[in-house]
Amino acid sequence: MRVDIFLVAILATCCWAHDDTDHMHPVPSFALNKVKPLRAVESAEFWRDLGQSTLSSKVGNRRLEKQAKNIIFFLGDGFSLPTVTATRIFKGQQEGSVYGGEEAQLHFETFPNLGISKTYCTDSQVADSACSATAYLGGVKTNIGTTGVSSAVTRGVCEGQMDTANHVSSILAWAQAAGKSTGVVTTTRITDASPSGNYGHIAERGWNDDLDVKNDGYNPDTCEDLAKQMILNDPGKNINVILGGGREHFLDTTNSDPEGGVGRRTDGKNLIQISDLDYNDTALSKGDPALHEMTKVAVEILKKNPNGFFLFVEGGRIDHAHHSTNAQRALIEALEFEKAIKYADDVTDDTDTLITVTADHAHVMSISGYPERGNPLLRIAEDSDVDFLPYTTLHYGNGPGYREPSKNGGDRQDLTNEDFDNIAFKQPTTLPVGSETHGGDDVAIFTKGPFAHLLTGVVEQSYIPHALAYAACIGEGPTFCKN
Repeated sequence: MRVDIFLVAILATCCWAHDDTDHMHPVPSFALNKVKPLRAVESAEFWRDLGQSTLSSKVGNRRLEKQAKNIIFFLGDGFSLPTVTATRIFKGQQEGSVYGGEEAQLHFETFPNLGISKTYCTDSQVADSACSATAYLGGVKTNIGTTGVSSAVTRGVCEGQMDTANHVSSILAWAQAAGKSTGVVTTTRITDASPSGNYGHIAERGWNDDLDVKNDGYNPDTCEDLAKQMILNDPGKNINVILGGGREHFLDTTNSDPEGGVGRRTDGKNLIQISDLDYNDTALSKGDPALHEMTKVAVEILKKNPNGFFLFVEGGRIDHAHHSTNAQRALIEALEFEKAIKYADDVTDDTDTLITVTADHAHVMSISGYPERGNPLLRIAEDSDVDFLPYTTLHYGNGPGYREPSKNGGDRQDLTNEDFDNIAFKQPTTLPVGSETHGGDDVAIFTKGPFAHLLTGVVEQSYIPHALAYAACIGEGPTFCKN
């Protein structure tokens, strides 16, 4: 049964221009001052008791082997394991933990099952969000920069995309075929690489609209862009709830949006929508909804279908902040992502809803040095024992935060007087790169609900949708119901 509601969010038109001047959302006062943890409380008996209570909860866990009516897939774009750890500490320090923040817990860390996903593409050691989306949504690994197509398609060559034999269907399409309602929620453009994995089949992830296709020398009438695919083709046109950015790719050049922006389409079509939403720290002032608010709307609509639903929710701007080496902003985005996860978990039933939280790829942010416990995460770790200059706890392997050595002797720049509380502060990097790169690390998979135990161990990223489909009895492969 299909819920006959189709929503397209009309939100803010861009978000990158003010990154370097925005001073909103400073580091909380707690995080600006070192706090000594109360170590006397953390005696040997404390740790033994904690270990035993954790063991008791693990022993009490039981596998739930029944059909999953609903699937909620949370994707943290670039939500690497160091980012998970840093978010946990940042949360604790924001909440004013007397111990320092390291002992805090993110909601999805309470999920009983944990796995590890290998994220490489068929032609790249380090994944992008396009090839990875094809893996975790379509169950097939493919080439970097392509979405919803097999590795037979060369990036940027539309002839391969036009051959439907090369198309890869998604778990969202499988859910629709089973009569479930479907939804896509993101803080990025709805045509961006991750969300487009639900509905698109594209040889170049950058083909958001017909102008993009034209600029690469193809005829958009035969080489369809992502916005057109989403509105006019299956399964995009049957998605019940779509909340995200990208409006400019759905409006033609003769139409302006409510905020005064002009569309990019040159085919005369008015497909409706925008580009990325603002970062969470500025979203409210710009009138944009937060991720947890969009998640709430989506769940309330989709749960009306008695056959259940599939919902994809992306915290997409974690990735964007990392690319700018804005660690503080990345962690704020990650906390909003966690808030959305907690809401969805609170309003659904563990016995019929399978919730998965994972990432598409890693980033090159690291947590390093030997800062004492409780040290403010976003500030100085300690001084180097080589050049005796300070370095930060959070550091990127590459990116725009690179500081040129001083010209009088080649010393590193002294970070002592840096403006750490600026939301747009760029953490130092080892290598100068215009946009920080992804990392090739494995990423975590947190799950709870029916057959969540299938997503444990170290697995290929392309395995994920096969396990979800088995639990929900959808798709053409083996399922719990068939067995």
